[in-house]
Amino acid sequence: MNFRKAYQVEPGTQVRLDKIDPADTGGFESKKAALKKLEQAKRKLTELQYQLYSENKQSLLIVLQAMDAGGKDGTINHVMAPMNPQGCRVQSFKVPSSEERAHDFLWRIHKAAPKNGEVVIFNRSHYEDVLIARVHDLVPKQIWSKRYEYINDFEKLLATNNTRIVKFFLHISKDEQFARFGDRLAEPEKHWKISDSDYSERQHWDDYQKAFEDALSKCSTKQAPWYVIPANHKWFRNLAISQILVETMKSMNPKIPEPTVDIEEIRKLALAEKQQK
Repeated sequence: MNFRKAYQVEPGTQVRLDKIDPADTGGFESKKAALKKLEQAKRKLTELQYQLYSENKQSLLIVLQAMDAGGKDGTINHVMAPMNPQGCRVQSFKVPSSEERAHDFLWRIHKAAPKNGEVVIFNRSHYEDVLIARVHDLVPKQIWSKRYEYINDFEKLLATNNTRIVKFFLHISKDEQFARFGDRLAEPEKHWKISDSDYSERQHWDDYQKAFEDALSKCSTKQAPWYVIPANHKWFRNLAISQILVETMKSMNPKIPEPTVDIEEIRKLALAEKQQK
């Protein structure tokens, strides 16, 4: 199965989330088989990240967006965890600070973008400024409606500077979200994840869906594609994202650099020291 082709939002198309089944498993009937492929993909991601880090000429930005309880943290834990933290960073975006509010909405985002050799995962992102800002009227429409263009220009700038961008919307159903909220209430070790807004925000479900549809439709570009990942089944979500990341990083073709020293001379020195012992 070509996961990139199956779940990518083609530039210029209009997304209708109600036409995409969040419980889709891409024809995979066996969770066991999917988990086997996931483990293979994670090993490959580790290899590719090492190559990217050692090459130090390009970078990868992974954007994760979802409704609450959509699985952003779980995706990071189950797909990206094997990556070496020397070259991988998770960046979360909370309510802007007073300093951040004193700048344009992309200021804090640009500061967090990856440097050469780095993989950075945005747990939420600059898209919050056309999502929650829109749904809750935090800024007027005349302001947030212009941000799609600014976002596209910003991502084009990053791409021009050798940052590959891949964006995932984790698509869950309203019923699945309700069930996951129930799990958090039932399991004490998950109580820390509960917020006052969990259930009240559900009243805005349709508004958020429309806001996501516009963001996905207006901001899926050749240099920064969006993927709508069916995420009701966590195992399939992890599989799909891992496969897309592997293919994306393969297409970047990172190369381990040539040595900067005479390897044969170093071998001779090592052999001479060994013989002296």
